[in-house]
Amino acid sequence: MADDSSISNTRPALGNLAMLWRFARRYPGRIAGALIALIVSSAATLAIPNGFRLVIDKGFMGGGDIGRWFEYLLMIVIVLALASALRFYFVSWLGERVVADIRCATQANLLRQAPRFFEENRPSEIASRMTADTAIVEQVVGSTVSVALRNMVTAIGGLVYLFALAPKLAALLLLGIPVVLLVLIGLARRVRTLSRASQDRLADIGSAATEVLGAMKIVQAFGQEEREAARFRATVERGFATARQRIRLRAMMTAVAFALIFGAITGVMWLGAIDVAAGRLSGGSIAAFVLTGGLVAGAFGSLSESWGDLLRGAGAASRLGELMTAAPEISPPARTHMLPPMERGARLTFDQVRFHYPTRPDQAALHGIDLDIHPGETVAVVGPSGAGKSTLIQLALRFYDPDAGAIRLNGVALPDLAPADLRAMMAMVPQDSVIFAASARDNLRYGRWDATDAQIWDAARAANAEMFLRDLPQGLDSFLGEGGARLSGGQRQRIAIARALLRDAPILLLDEATSALDAESERLVQDALATLMQGRTTIVIAHRLATVRSADRIIVLDEGRIVEQGNHAALIARDGLYARLARLQFQDGMAD
Repeated sequence: MADDSSISNTRPALGNLAMLWRFARRYPGRIAGALIALIVSSAATLAIPNGFRLVIDKGFMGGGDIGRWFEYLLMIVIVLALASALRFYFVSWLGERVVADIRCATQANLLRQAPRFFEENRPSEIASRMTADTAIVEQVVGSTVSVALRNMVTAIGGLVYLFALAPKLAALLLLGIPVVLLVLIGLARRVRTLSRASQDRLADIGSAATEVLGAMKIVQAFGQEEREAARFRATVERGFATARQRIRLRAMMTAVAFALIFGAITGVMWLGAIDVAAGRLSGGSIAAFVLTGGLVAGAFGSLSESWGDLLRGAGAASRLGELMTAAPEISPPARTHMLPPMERGARLTFDQVRFHYPTRPDQAALHGIDLDIHPGETVAVVGPSGAGKSTLIQLALRFYDPDAGAIRLNGVALPDLAPADLRAMMAMVPQDSVIFAASARDNLRYGRWDATDAQIWDAARAANAEMFLRDLPQGLDSFLGEGGARLSGGQRQRIAIARALLRDAPILLLDEATSALDAESERLVQDALATLMQGRTTIVIAHRLATVRSADRIIVLDEGRIVEQGNHAALIARDGLYARLARLQFQDGMAD
């Protein structure tokens, strides 16, 4: 993701708002309605001073029917009210619709990203961008742009009317506008930088809050409430300090704009009063000039505030644009290959695979791995922590691409397959079971969304999850809480196993699948898994060696290398690393 300086130096600030226009232009009818209402409301606003001119010159001074001119003025007010209401409706609708589309587009692109992206970009910061930044974008599209356009139309139309009323006074007033613009542009550059910095500090606040709230049990268990409160307070204060600088500068912009504009108007009004005294202007004309001048001054003054909001929106748009346009590292090939069918499971081959995690570029996770897993074979991968066991599964699912070597499924290199086609061949039970804040039914059928309730219950029964699921208040419709907070660790793990069972894929990936189960539940699940493994290719990652004794082949990894392989009896007889690990776990109690 680009840093702040590269963004501000390579793209013009307001150029980032072009992204918003790409979404807004999908709704030309709403844009046309908003523009028509905006023009009508601005025209009605400018017609009010002319109405007062007619009331004064034709009604009070001319001795005519004064009621007629007040009716004219009232009609203008009614038109203004209706047009303003329509403008508000159309632009507010556009703001909400554009933000909804941007959120969906951003989320869709994030779902295409490889895990490396989320290692380099904190998910909590991403969430902040999709909430706080989109709120700013909504304000810009649904209000700021409309207000800025209205003020611009009012300012330009007002100047035209001022020239029609009193060309000399209008020309003098116009001379002060370039001075105002030069000052505002100079201040706006600093506002742009502070606006982006303010958004970054806001993301830091959201990230800090999410991190602590997600680890509340640990915080309280170790008595770190005060320290975390102080750390969060410091983050908030840094955000406030940046926001204070931005507010101070925007206040200065507003003060300068109003002082220069209204100062110029005051001087021009002074000259106008002299012309009225000399009979060169009528009373109605000077009244209309004063009112229009006030509208023009207010419009230019409001433009300075809108400019600051637009710059802030441009900063938010650039941050969202980074998420929306980030190219996925793992993407489908231009020409995908079909997978040759196999009778039993699938064949997975690792050929001289070498890999470094992006966060540990100096430490290889795998060194020249050669491994051929045959269709229907159950292969267990064991070894010390950090040996590279889970990395094999990460590469098999193509969450990462190896630095060297190749991985093939049924003889086809993984980069030649669409990631979705590859992953459809696999069902995984991760070490840390993931439970979504949804119903039990939706969690269970996550791998096979069209599964019937009968199929769901069959999978739950096989995973030894049926009993506790039936005991839930609403059964499969029960809400499981954030991260499965209403379940125990073992229950969460059994739901993850049932989910994989329901997927019914040719390759089964078990990463410490029974680590959170008690002895009785583990035995029942192992029996279910034994049935499931029949006719499937299975990779079992395990620390507890008792769970892999029946595997067709056991691969022993150490420091990213295969140091031993064979069945349980052969490895025990060899008296190598596997045998030493077995003795550590069972105190020499493991029998052949």
